[in-house]
Amino acid sequence: MRLRRTMGAAAVLAACAAAGCERAEAGASATAVPVGMVLVPGGTFRMGSRGGPHDERPAHRVTVSPFLLDAREVTTAEFARFVQATRYVTDAEQWGWSGVFDVGSGRWQQVQGATWRHPEGPHAAAAAPDEPVTQVSWTDAQAYARWAGKRLPTEAEWEFAARGGLAGREYAWGDDLRPGGKPVANWWQGRFPDDNTVEDGYLLRAPVGRFAPTGYGLYDVAGNVWEWVADWYAADAYASHARRDPAGPATGSEKVLRGGSWACAENFCSNYRVAGRSHATPDTGLNNTGFRLARDLAAGPPRP
Repeated sequence: MRLRRTMGAAAVLAACAAAGCERAEAGASATAVPVGMVLVPGGTFRMGSRGGPHDERPAHRVTVSPFLLDAREVTTAEFARFVQATRYVTDAEQWGWSGVFDVGSGRWQQVQGATWRHPEGPHAAAAAPDEPVTQVSWTDAQAYARWAGKRLPTEAEWEFAARGGLAGREYAWGDDLRPGGKPVANWWQGRFPDDNTVEDGYLLRAPVGRFAPTGYGLYDVAGNVWEWVADWYAADAYASHARRDPAGPATGSEKVLRGGSWACAENFCSNYRVAGRSHATPDTGLNNTGFRLARDLAAGPPRP
């Protein structure tokens, strides 16, 4: 991706009984959880994949400390409140153009005036208030996080949380892409980029929280929009990962993206898999990329 310059506690228990769970950390259950966030208990899990792309290997054991994570991706309405309060100007607004995947042509395009308000461009529909904000760069996400009193999750935190307590599964809900024969997240059904059968009901972004949550109560960790995380990207990052609370390489030129998007399909990308990774420069904004935020347990209260 180089378009820039240069389910609740009961669900967890049920899933564990059926599939086996990773070992959880103790001592986090008494934490007060802010509205809109979930407590991720922390624990030890196998990060990455054994048979996936080279940058998902080696699969390795990692321990993550307990933390808080937004249950949903940050919405257009939430980002609008930030802009209203701070007069912030995004990277895409400063550049005057941004990357847009045009479903009509099946191609990525540089679109003048594409911003978080109009992700497909000024002549297309405005972003809905309840859909995930897009056309925001990693730098923009960092600015919002500082204002909100939160932070971007690390890549290890993101994957541990997305797995929801399930050990070694392909997807956030298990190993079957279509449980019951139906899509359970917003991705591209059909052959990308020529045909989208829209079985999930959404051609582009879905409003946040329209699909069932995963084990820790998180929505849309597969598909919908890619999510920025804190780490710098390196294809061989896992070879030297710290075994507890890894934070990725110290430097780099691109940041990691997780979760896949509405533009991922079985014949292309397929990074709605829970171990899937992508990357882009920190100033990149796209109409399929957003974020959600984390917070340390010891941090002060987030902005209401």
